[in-house]
Amino acid sequence: MQDGKVIVGYIGNGKSANRYHAPYVLDRSDKFRIKTMQARHVDHSAWAAIPGVEYVTDTEAILGDPQIDVVEITTPSALHYSMAKRALEAGKHVTVDKPFSATYEEAAELFDLAAKNGVTVQCYQNRRFDSDYLTARKVVESGKLGKVFEVVTSYDYWRPTMMDGMANDPVNNAPYGHASHCLDQIISWFGTPDRVHSDLRQLQGAGMVCDYFDYDLYYDELGVKATAHANYRMAIQRPSFEICGDKGAYVKFEKDQQERDLKHFYLPAGHPDFGLDAPEQWGTLRYQDEDGLHEERVPSERSSYSQWYDALFHTVANGAPQLVTPEETLAQMRILEDGMGQLA
Repeated sequence: MQDGKVIVGYIGNGKSANRYHAPYVLDRSDKFRIKTMQARHVDHSAWAAIPGVEYVTDTEAILGDPQIDVVEITTPSALHYSMAKRALEAGKHVTVDKPFSATYEEAAELFDLAAKNGVTVQCYQNRRFDSDYLTARKVVESGKLGKVFEVVTSYDYWRPTMMDGMANDPVNNAPYGHASHCLDQIISWFGTPDRVHSDLRQLQGAGMVCDYFDYDLYYDELGVKATAHANYRMAIQRPSFEICGDKGAYVKFEKDQQERDLKHFYLPAGHPDFGLDAPEQWGTLRYQDEDGLHEERVPSERSSYSQWYDALFHTVANGAPQLVTPEETLAQMRILEDGMGQLA
């Protein structure tokens, strides 16, 4: 660390690094400094250079730099495991963009290597700080729904040609690309499930990419079934969250708005309204108590993916436990890998 700041280097300089990671690190400039970004070709035609950052083509310029505390892996998915392993072997703390790896075995190896070298590695599960997710949890905690027995989260898109012609692949598919977020939200909320039922489909036919998923996670002691589903051919998107209890229900249609703002280059630093829901985007809660049936709109929780970096700072600087635990990631990897094993 330098001047009380965690020094960060990136392996990968594409959309992931520049849209979903760097803006939030820059929003925490009191805690972090981005020193170096690596890519096979340094080209700023798609993403402008960040002032004060050195751009390199040699990965060793990051791995061999003693000043860099944390290496963030934002390469194409197939390289996540190999790049994370190299960074851990270099003695760096590591953040890996989703998906964490292709298999449970690879993930377990990375966690073992981190422990051996006295550093940490975790998956960048920024969507633990989605406003829709945090609002759903707050509604449940309020007790107004009574005993909750069903939670459903959807991650639909109308992108009917996005994956056309793509063959089945271990990591470049809907489950590893987006179920990795949904499953993490459920696991971080309720823990490792007792049972899982997976329904994965290749809407283009056998041998083609998986572009549909439906996971049911069962928590027997809680009496809860949590469902995460999505497909990329959904012209009318389903609610982001639906929660049912024995006293009522909560439904919110639109997802967190941070991605909307990021796509328009409206960034978190300096914009207090970044990612903010409009009142018409709030969820609806209907519940019954001793006074009868009530309905109300629930203001969305304010949140920011910068909070993920707050947690990372406390882990690296102060030795706090990492936000995304190995056990949570391993549980998710088991579900993803087992589900993909069903496909042709």
